[in-house]
Amino acid sequence: MSLKIMWFRKDLRFEDNTAFNKLLEQSAAHDQLACVFQLNPEQFLANSFNHDSFFTSLQEFRNRAQARKIPLHFLYGEPVASFKALKAAYPEWQALYFNKDERGFGLERDRAVATFLEEQQIEIHAYQDSHLHGAREIEKPTGGSYHVFTPYFKKWLLRSKRPYRQTADIQRVFRQLSAPLFMEGAAAFQNIMNKVQLPFSYICGEAAANACLERFILEGLADYEKNRDYPFVDGTSKLSQFLRTGELSIRQVWQAIMAQPDSEGKQTFIKELCWRDFYNMIYNEYPQQKTQEIKENFQQLNWRYDQEQFQRWQEGRTGYPIVDAAMRQLNQTGWMHNRLRMITASFLTKDLLINWRLGEAYFQKQLIDYDAASNIGGWQWAASTGTDAVPYFRVFNPTLQGKRFDPKGEFIKKYVPELRQVPLPYLHEPSTLPKELQEALQLAYPKPIVEHSQQRAKVLAFYKEFS
Repeated sequence: MSLKIMWFRKDLRFEDNTAFNKLLEQSAAHDQLACVFQLNPEQFLANSFNHDSFFTSLQEFRNRAQARKIPLHFLYGEPVASFKALKAAYPEWQALYFNKDERGFGLERDRAVATFLEEQQIEIHAYQDSHLHGAREIEKPTGGSYHVFTPYFKKWLLRSKRPYRQTADIQRVFRQLSAPLFMEGAAAFQNIMNKVQLPFSYICGEAAANACLERFILEGLADYEKNRDYPFVDGTSKLSQFLRTGELSIRQVWQAIMAQPDSEGKQTFIKELCWRDFYNMIYNEYPQQKTQEIKENFQQLNWRYDQEQFQRWQEGRTGYPIVDAAMRQLNQTGWMHNRLRMITASFLTKDLLINWRLGEAYFQKQLIDYDAASNIGGWQWAASTGTDAVPYFRVFNPTLQGKRFDPKGEFIKKYVPELRQVPLPYLHEPSTLPKELQEALQLAYPKPIVEHSQQRAKVLAFYKEFS
């Protein structure tokens, strides 16, 4: 009898899970099946919302698997070493099924594991599951990757999308493995869960993901174009959390969207799904983009570093209300509205001239929906260093951004309570509040850490030297 193993990673679902479906389809009645999750401490980001939310989702998935009588076994350590130990414990192991990673650390890990599997003559069944189109599926007519979004999008629209497949009732019996290495893995996972601390409600799992998708389709999609830019409106999909963990299939999202009547909101959301594929492709094309600017002429930029200013940005104490409200939303909820991600990233890189890598790393730590390709892509876009990025001379004015996207200050007042009593004409620029009003309100809000109009001139000089 052969043993075939499913390796779960950021695909924490059974519905429309490509590798899992292939495992069921390609296994004979006499084959033994088992499921594993490999815990690699090199990937841990302890004491972060990112880390704690992902493993909370993993715990929920483990519980759902157990309810289906599918044991989920944990391996712990360096990935290749884990699989070597697994092969030593179970010589009958003949095939590994998994949904592959196409970028960053995950790609390097998969290549190393694949080398070991080939040496051991273990069959590799790896599939692209996380995106509508893989990193190398959309290319120029002459070959090679697109570096500009619009032509990529036009070709992306023309390509057919793989359909969503609902998983039938799982009739197979999955094996309970009992080697000592799984006891070590279970202990390591329990140790992780014992340290999880999320100071906010974190709802996860396939049922929650499906409910979120249904709510967005019924209540948010048609008006998505109109509402998505306003943080005081619940106008975004909130699906990113579930796509990040794989608790929701991207093909299920596509199918649900395409079944709806045409609208501006629908067309805009489709473009957002394409951006997700585009940034995945870019990370595959530029594997060093987490630590290096994509635009070579900007790789020599002499970024400033001011510890006090960076900390005030992190804590939401910059003196710019829309920036501070956004950062406090992130710190209190583990999520930030997409428009605000652009505003806060622009403020750090353009107003403070602080290295975008520091901001990207802070978002990586705080976000419950952290996706490396999209987050790095967004930061390099804001810093004008990435492919198809905003021109360096486009600098968001944080005061005007606040007035435009939170005109009545509803969002600001929610997250910056010390400004709730400030009259609307002064809300976006509290420093202009007359002194007698400041004293009457006992206003405890910091003055702007920089003067935007002065910083803009510095920004232009900062970039122009290397442009």
